[in-house]
Amino acid sequence: MAILEGPLAGLRVVEFAGIGPGPHVAMLLADLGAQVVTIARPGSVVSNPVVERARHRSQVDMKTPDGLAFAKEACVIADVVLEGFRPGVMERLGLGPDILLEANPRLVFARMTGWGQEGPLAQAAGHDINYIAITGALSAVGRAGEVAIPPQNLVGDFGGGSMYCAFGIVAALYERERSGKGQVVDAAIVDGATSLMSFFFGVRDRPFITTERGKGMLGGAAHFYRCFECADGREVSVGAIEPQFYAELIAKADAPELAEGQMDPTNWADYTDKMVALFKTKTQREWVEILEGTDACFAPILELDEARDHPHMKARSSYVQHGGKWHTAPAPRFSRTPGSVRSSADDGDAIVAEWKAGH
Repeated sequence: MAILEGPLAGLRVVEFAGIGPGPHVAMLLADLGAQVVTIARPGSVVSNPVVERARHRSQVDMKTPDGLAFAKEACVIADVVLEGFRPGVMERLGLGPDILLEANPRLVFARMTGWGQEGPLAQAAGHDINYIAITGALSAVGRAGEVAIPPQNLVGDFGGGSMYCAFGIVAALYERERSGKGQVVDAAIVDGATSLMSFFFGVRDRPFITTERGKGMLGGAAHFYRCFECADGREVSVGAIEPQFYAELIAKADAPELAEGQMDPTNWADYTDKMVALFKTKTQREWVEILEGTDACFAPILELDEARDHPHMKARSSYVQHGGKWHTAPAPRFSRTPGSVRSSADDGDAIVAEWKAGH
């Protein structure tokens, strides 16, 4: 068996192939050293070689006794089972947590769904946009007087979904060290997205911070925390909230007429118009030369390929080449046991056999 490195080296994970946040959870674990066996349907192919990296794939027909037997055998000798089916699917297959935890009391059974395992919507279809809609998160994104704008699928699938699921898995593994027992992790996107909104629940009495669309200091109404178009049509971002950072922005941008009354909302509309006109006097590159690296809280708005080539991202090796393709680097980083990007292979059967031999 290959020697793996990373803080999760030695962790055995069985992933039932799915879409969206589930594969991202498995990627996060695999990047940090976990050995992930992915059970996929016969004839299935890798649809995203970046997110589905570092897997040991097995094509298994779950409708056959042999397929089910293999899946159960793999789950029973694993540390973690990760599935993203609708509630009840694993139970109907005979692979529900009650059965698997009885066979392996130390198993962490992670369930990644949108609505969760219980509730009126548990059996309903949905996607990221729906899950963040009922949590109040989507309502906060967009321009005043216009319909909400979905922030890609970052807030639900990944922010409220896979990140919370991975966190839950690691927390359950930590608790297992004390109790010797596994448990079920019910990772619902609606729960994670709700948790992400905790900050806004805690500051509802503050006049500057609101989830009302297009309003408030963080919602695009403030001239010092928003995006601007430049002379070349490219865009930049500023986030100079603190007075010392705002002073730096105004000084570097040579806009002394905006120095006073930063936190007076009655100034924001007028100051925004002036900032809009100001940023259109120079190109993005020119503003980068003036503001980047200062305390003005500034960054250019880049596209994916540009982000990969930015000097700061290059210096941190935030993107790595592997197998002739660019990948995002493992995160977070560890001083002694760094993660790594690894290739996938269709050797899941052999890996399960190795687990069985060493069990």
